[in-house]
Amino acid sequence: MRALDDYYEKNYPEFVALRTKCKEILQEEEDLSEIVQLVGKASLAESDKITLEVAKIIKDDFLQQNGYAPYDRFCPFYKTVGMLKNMISFYDLARHAVETTAQSENKVTWNTIRDHMGTTLHQLSSMKFMDPLKDGEEKIKKDYDDLLEQMTTSFRNLEE
Repeated sequence: MRALDDYYEKNYPEFVALRTKCKEILQEEEDLSEIVQLVGKASLAESDKITLEVAKIIKDDFLQQNGYAPYDRFCPFYKTVGMLKNMISFYDLARHAVETTAQSENKVTWNTIRDHMGTTLHQLSSMKFMDPLKDGEEKIKKDYDDLLEQMTTSFRNLEE
């Protein structure tokens, strides 16, 4: 697994850190699933609810592929990195919002995030539907960057 790290570092420097963070989220989700089975999801901390939801997005919308769909038949590496970057950024921004507002009157919870950012969650799930052959690298990268900027702004507004 480490054999390609030099290539990644040279061409996609953020990928190794994103891959590591993704593995951590999935591992944490596996640990939390046992707790959820015993006591239910409602008893979890808000940050743990975020972990479960982002892990679901990663599994359903990033790792799961359909070899018959033209947008999903193959995934160029720039698309892989862009999708992962946005999913991990959403995770980091959501946890930051929950943790920094935990003691304030305007406390941000997972329900708050889901209610105010439903469109953003849909866009995160829909990133995989961009077709590298039809849309092209430039448009895909721009759309992913725009989504990241939109997420950052939305979380900033949510914390105010």
